[in-house]
Amino acid sequence: MDQNIPETIPEGYMQNALGHLVPRANVREQDLLRDEVARALVEQAVAISAQLAAFKKKALGDIDDLVKIAGERYDVALGGKKGNISVATYDGKFKVQRSVADVLQFTEEMEAAKTLIMACIKRWSEGANPQISALVSRAFAPGRNGQLKTSAVLDLLRIDIEDAEWKTAMEALKDSINATGTAVYVRVYERVGSSEQYKAIPLDLAAV
Repeated sequence: MDQNIPETIPEGYMQNALGHLVPRANVREQDLLRDEVARALVEQAVAISAQLAAFKKKALGDIDDLVKIAGERYDVALGGKKGNISVATYDGKFKVQRSVADVLQFTEEMEAAKTLIMACIKRWSEGANPQISALVSRAFAPGRNGQLKTSAVLDLLRIDIEDAEWKTAMEALKDSINATGTAVYVRVYERVGSSEQYKAIPLDLAAV
């Protein structure tokens, strides 16, 4: 532990981002206001995050119980924690979905696939479909966390091109995909009017 950072901050002082103690009287009013707003928002965010975690736990538990009850009615044991399940209200206005998806990572074979794919694009450069070029660029552009976007990479596998080098590249791409586990999601939907379409009720800040 850094000896320069005290475990408790003395009364009348604030700790800055470098870990230094600064007398509160010496902190600018705007800095105090910014600190107050940030702390208040973080406190609310932590509470909301805890509520979402509690909701997910309850939703998964309730769906598991529903699956178990359905199995007991027919005297069969069902794998309640695996597979996708949709639970709808009687009037069909709302539904809750539990979906299980593989968590994918890419092995070193991804570099071979990338080299082959870029060779194809270079070879086709004069008459290449611009949409394919855009898909390739998107697939190999790292996301904010520095990782490749799984969905964009998988989109490449859906492109059927009669080219030996491209097919070899797709084989390398398939071989580079490694499932490391599963992730369980809970999504809530509301029917759009009287149609057969549903819209998601957003449970994340980016979608609100």
